[in-house]
Amino acid sequence: MSSAFHRPSRIDGDAPKLHEREYRCTQDRWHHDQARALPGPEGMLRQLGRTGLQVSAIGVGLAALGRPDYITIGHRADLAGSSVDHLRRAALAVLDAAFADGVRYIDAARSYGRAEEYLAEWLRERGVAPDAVTIGTKWGYTYTANWQADANVHEVKDHSLATLRRQVQESMALLGSSLDLLQAHSVTLDSAILRNPELLDELISLRSEGLVRAIGLTLTGPSQSEALRAAMPLERAGVRVFDTVQATFNVLDISCGNALGEAHAAGMGVLVKETLANGRLVRDSVAAKLKVIASQLGAGADALAIAFVLEQPWADVVLVGPVTVGQLRSNLSALDLRLDEPARTALAALREAPDDYWRRRAALPWQ
Repeated sequence: MSSAFHRPSRIDGDAPKLHEREYRCTQDRWHHDQARALPGPEGMLRQLGRTGLQVSAIGVGLAALGRPDYITIGHRADLAGSSVDHLRRAALAVLDAAFADGVRYIDAARSYGRAEEYLAEWLRERGVAPDAVTIGTKWGYTYTANWQADANVHEVKDHSLATLRRQVQESMALLGSSLDLLQAHSVTLDSAILRNPELLDELISLRSEGLVRAIGLTLTGPSQSEALRAAMPLERAGVRVFDTVQATFNVLDISCGNALGEAHAAGMGVLVKETLANGRLVRDSVAAKLKVIASQLGAGADALAIAFVLEQPWADVVLVGPVTVGQLRSNLSALDLRLDEPARTALAALREAPDDYWRRRAALPWQ
């Protein structure tokens, strides 16, 4: 592996310990002694596969907080602002509230605009120790919109060795020793990474040399199961390449559930993304039906959709993507929700064929 890689011992500079300073978040006083990490709600914490990383049942993804546009329905209205500083304040507020409520996994990516920058600032300014929260990021997409809402291209995909090396250095420069999990972004069955020995060797080297603690991949498209089953057995010199997988699974598309169960049984950590189907389950036409089911359980549509994923026995981390503290708290209420059989039957009637689901997702505009 290139000797240019270097893992800093901590986030930029010498951040003060939490007991030395107090910080004001947007809603109330945020104070925490570094000597004791918040345990989180009972049953919230678990191991991520066999990685040794401790995570929470619900994790927070920063895709919608690091850039002014995203494909989530209602994204711009929810943000209520699009400046760099507005999103920075929104991101810090959500991260503060998430940590206070027991969230111990945060998910970012090089293509999420300034997401890693905001996350690094939060870790540094709040004095969060590297072992207090598990941080994952992704490589393989480059953000190209330059904060322009009308950009023709918002991100460019490239799973080349050169992109891996460049983006690892960029992520390490920001996140340093807090970075735990490095994931190949949006792998599909035809992705070069599945058959490129040089790339696979580089990923293993990043882990074996201690730059990251685990290597994963995220999936996309109607053939997620096939891509996962192609990735699971990949080894180099008898060493398994991928420790974790992150895939789309929600009320509308459960097609990769069996494959995720197989991955979990094989020791891989399983993270679930797009649990609200990019906003379709709370704002699209299908949301009206979901709200009726949720009302019978005394819950919101978002909590019901998230609770459906939480009850999957193979799901280690269920990701949510709130842009406000209110959305976060509503999402976290799923932890207290238990589905009954009538609710499960009603949810099953909402499912879509994978090709239909992904066709509708592809049609969602950046907003």
